[in-house]
Amino acid sequence: MRNRVLLSLSVLSAILPTGLTVAPYATAGDRYKLLHSFGKGNDGAGVFAGLARDKQGNLYGATTGGGAHNSGTVFELTSAKSGKWTEKILHSFCSLHNCTDGDLPWDTPVLDSKGNLYDDTNGGGIFQMIPRPHGWSFKVIYPYFQAEGAMPPSLPEGGDLLLDAAGDLYGSFNAGVNHHGAVTKLSQGPRGWKEKDLYEFCRTGYTCHDGEEPYYRLTWDALGNLYGVTVLGGVDKWGVAFELEHTASGWKEHVLYDFPSNAPGSSLTFDNVGNLYGTTFQEGPCDGTVYQLSPQGKSRWKRTILYHFCNPEQSGGAPDEPVTFDPRTGVLYGTASAGGDPVCQCGVIFKLTPNANGKWQYRVLYRFHGPDGAGPNGLTIDSKGNLYGTTVAGGKYGYGTAFQFVP
Repeated sequence: MRNRVLLSLSVLSAILPTGLTVAPYATAGDRYKLLHSFGKGNDGAGVFAGLARDKQGNLYGATTGGGAHNSGTVFELTSAKSGKWTEKILHSFCSLHNCTDGDLPWDTPVLDSKGNLYDDTNGGGIFQMIPRPHGWSFKVIYPYFQAEGAMPPSLPEGGDLLLDAAGDLYGSFNAGVNHHGAVTKLSQGPRGWKEKDLYEFCRTGYTCHDGEEPYYRLTWDALGNLYGVTVLGGVDKWGVAFELEHTASGWKEHVLYDFPSNAPGSSLTFDNVGNLYGTTFQEGPCDGTVYQLSPQGKSRWKRTILYHFCNPEQSGGAPDEPVTFDPRTGVLYGTASAGGDPVCQCGVIFKLTPNANGKWQYRVLYRFHGPDGAGPNGLTIDSKGNLYGTTVAGGKYGYGTAFQFVP
């Protein structure tokens, strides 16, 4: 569970990496729009994940609390022509002993090509929701308590599901035979959904040089190979970045990078030319980094730190979400969960821009102050470059917000 809203960041000296410039902060209140404040009545409360967006521009997410049984919700946000957004609760979870749908959904939902929604709960399993003429149907398609070695995928804070073009699901929702994590595929067949482990970690004995505990969402490359990170294992025990190559004989793992200190804090994001980007929650004397992994030959990649969060009270700190790549401009957008305002320390939205000389420019686009949200999660981008996101806390009722930001 994230403690980031309660996180107290000390004031650190501004230590900027060589070759990095920081642009001045610009007032952006007119570019920030509060779409919804959670926590009123039977509304959801506590949003620890981002938003999914459908073809019509509707937004979907999950809350860990609130709802009819105070065990969390799945919600939809729709926009009218007037620009006003309306929230609708699609499902309220139930944590009672006679309920089987689970509770505490921590992760960002995914939508398939038909508009069906998938996510997971802490106690129930992976579920599917299908839009019907008179509401959404709900079904647990992979109950954790029936799966041998299964574990909740949101330990400590990740495990979002990934879809392929065929509608199959991929994630780290099984402990594997070695009980150090696995990458698992869930496919729908005539007799329901079937689970298959593609790769089980810690095949090198107690050393776990191939990685251990793959918590975060996986990502695809153009050839159908999977990429991800683990938070343990590797040569230095701080986790690895890995590729699962899809070969004719099965899935083969390649360790791309061993993290030397401090585990990765998010999943990986590809750019247009095959580089990967991610964050660390804390590293060295600073409160986290944004880094780039670039291929250097067969199965080995080079890590370059694009930004050190060494001045958290002004520039944000503790980034624990993936960055979002804008394919039109080559810019990275992201959030830092804390810092940005000396009083609130509620987090920031930031931008990293590549310059022609290979250097990157960091800029704070927006600082959260509490009534507009506190502790931002990851961002979703639309075709026009507008950003959508949520916050864990803050807002009118103190239980989180959904927002839009125009860079």
